[in-house]
Amino acid sequence: MVLLVAHTLAKPIIAGGGHNMAGGKRDYDYLFKLVLIGDSGVGKSCLLLRFADDAFTDSYISTIGVDFRFRTVQIGEKYVKLQIWDTAGQERFRTITSAYYRGADGIIMVYDVCSEESFDHVQDWLQEVNRYASEGTCKLLIGNKNDRSDKVVSADKGKAFADSLGIPFLETSAKTASNVEAAFRAMASELIKLRNAAGADAGTSAGRVQVGGQKRGGGGGSQKCC
Repeated sequence: MVLLVAHTLAKPIIAGGGHNMAGGKRDYDYLFKLVLIGDSGVGKSCLLLRFADDAFTDSYISTIGVDFRFRTVQIGEKYVKLQIWDTAGQERFRTITSAYYRGADGIIMVYDVCSEESFDHVQDWLQEVNRYASEGTCKLLIGNKNDRSDKVVSADKGKAFADSLGIPFLETSAKTASNVEAAFRAMASELIKLRNAAGADAGTSAGRVQVGGQKRGGGGGSQKCC
């Protein structure tokens, strides 16, 4: 998938019934920036395509630099607008993608359950996150392609690693849509809890969460997500 900024800005995807406020005001209560990271070929672009468009393709072109999509979901009575960045997994793009960690509210680390190497590299990606992302950034570990029969990384192994980091874990399949919706919604729910715990009301916090690198208000480093 190539860089499609103009395309992705054109028509945000609205889910959960829509929420249009009168007078041209924003149609969401919270805005969160999420970043997908992981080795090339683990299925990050396919996860994003499944979540944003409910679509899947077996043929893909490796992401060049970054791509992103919007989708708004309803969590309880609140509408949450997610800006999801799909980053390139190739080493040559590492400098580019590291810039997108800054200002991220959530980081989703993805590995391929059929690739031991991609699982081992999660630790390397985590070091990148710890170097560039804000200290209080929420994290989620995903083992993708769990529909495959040639799995080499068990769910127990993935969960044990996530538990050692104190972060949640899910196995997903972009192909069958298994747990894809649940993963993004779980992240959105926990980010709402974190924001509310910081003492900001929905209207104020939605205005303060800025995409593009500004630090979140009240996001203390001692707080954990998920």
